[in-house]
Amino acid sequence: MARRRALLSVSDKSGLVAFARALAAAGFELVSTGGTARTLRDGGLEVTDVAAITGLPEMLGGRVKTLHPAIHAGILARRHRAEDVAALEANGFTPIDVVAVNLYPFRETLQAGAGEEEAIEQIDIGGPALLRAAAKNWRHVAAVVDPADYPAVAGELSAGATSEGLRRELMAKVFAHTAAYDLAIAEHFATQEGGFPGRMGIVASLRQSLRYGENPHQRAGWYVREGGRGGLAAAAVLQGKALSYNNLVDLHAAITCSREFEGPAAVVVKHATPCGVARAAGIAEAYRIARGADETSAFGGIVALNRPVDGEAAAALAETFLEAVAAPDFTDDARRSLAGKKNLRLVALPEVVGPPLEIRSIGDGLLVQEPDVAPDDPASFRVVTRRQPTDEERRALYFAWRVVKHVRSNAVVFAAADRTLAIGGGQTSRVEAVETAARKGGPRLAGSAVASDGFFPFRDGLDAVARAGAVCVIQPGGSVRDAEVIAAADEHGLAMIFTGRRHFRH
Repeated sequence: MARRRALLSVSDKSGLVAFARALAAAGFELVSTGGTARTLRDGGLEVTDVAAITGLPEMLGGRVKTLHPAIHAGILARRHRAEDVAALEANGFTPIDVVAVNLYPFRETLQAGAGEEEAIEQIDIGGPALLRAAAKNWRHVAAVVDPADYPAVAGELSAGATSEGLRRELMAKVFAHTAAYDLAIAEHFATQEGGFPGRMGIVASLRQSLRYGENPHQRAGWYVREGGRGGLAAAAVLQGKALSYNNLVDLHAAITCSREFEGPAAVVVKHATPCGVARAAGIAEAYRIARGADETSAFGGIVALNRPVDGEAAAALAETFLEAVAAPDFTDDARRSLAGKKNLRLVALPEVVGPPLEIRSIGDGLLVQEPDVAPDDPASFRVVTRRQPTDEERRALYFAWRVVKHVRSNAVVFAAADRTLAIGGGQTSRVEAVETAARKGGPRLAGSAVASDGFFPFRDGLDAVARAGAVCVIQPGGSVRDAEVIAAADEHGLAMIFTGRRHFRH
């Protein structure tokens, strides 16, 4: 059997030696560069240096290694065309049938805090050229960018040759990968002046085909952006049915809200908005308090906890029908306790990192914004009423203010210092949001604090707050009728704080 040639040049060396051994066993000559060649030789493999094929040494500190016709002609030659084969023979070039390359870690280098010069050196030139050449000639060449594909490639080669189906799949993965790599570079340098990039591209991989979208007649899929930094993309579903479209939307809302609190906190979400939020000394207690804020809405809800679930918390969670629970981890006791609830999704989310940008589609367009995660500074808040809030009232106001930013606008949250008491969201007027929450809260709203995500445009909202039993209010301010609203608060003996910042969530 004629000796075939494989080119290996990788930054990520996981699985490399085992893959190279399989290639050698299948009759391949291994061609490599620099650190990859050293790793292969350390693994006891015979390796041909690229320089021995090109006749030229690596130069410019490694910037130029594989950019040579002896390499690229060997990859790009179409084996079924006599003129291509003749050109190889005339120049003494050998076909290359496998190209295994992954790229310099540009994005990872930036995330590690590197400066611009170091980042520039992590912009790969030869790697993308090799991959794109191999992918272009996919009918003859296997282009391997992901170490996870090594076993499949090695398995088919051990039987003789890679299949057309596998090579086509590898080709698509290569072009997606190099596109994402170039986009990461373009977006980084385009935003160095502090603005959004002039062009934006999204490259994402299908993580899961969903049974349907918001409704059964809508098809849907869950995609994860390449280079994602965590969040639900890093989730592990430990038990239960596959996550649905609506589950994912609700989980994102619950997890995002739970990140507002440093101490143990629980968030119960229904239809992408919180229905109960609480903090306590322990996570089980926090969950029971959050659930108690709106027992009716909590049924069939989604829960996010910012502490691992232990046996005590699992027992509390088991008391109510829930769709899913997200937490940093679940102890063995918790897993055993909840194992009987076969349909309950347990989502372990050890790392929660928000996206740098939020993206929403509107027809053929995209709306892009920074997420609303910048912390508010209470030192910049302003008491605008005659009565100052007490220390306990301030704690309740600040708690409500953290929650209201996660409720659909128009949003109003009644709260105590450690829990929500009633939430009104998604209303077309602010006074309706107050009245909706007041109907839910009833008598327990006596002595409560109220947060509003936007200013009160008229005094009727303040009048409704006072009728519901609240004693203090936190809101952005900024209405042309602020004086009228402040006067209403003074009439009712309310303490009111202006934050100077609104938190709409549409």
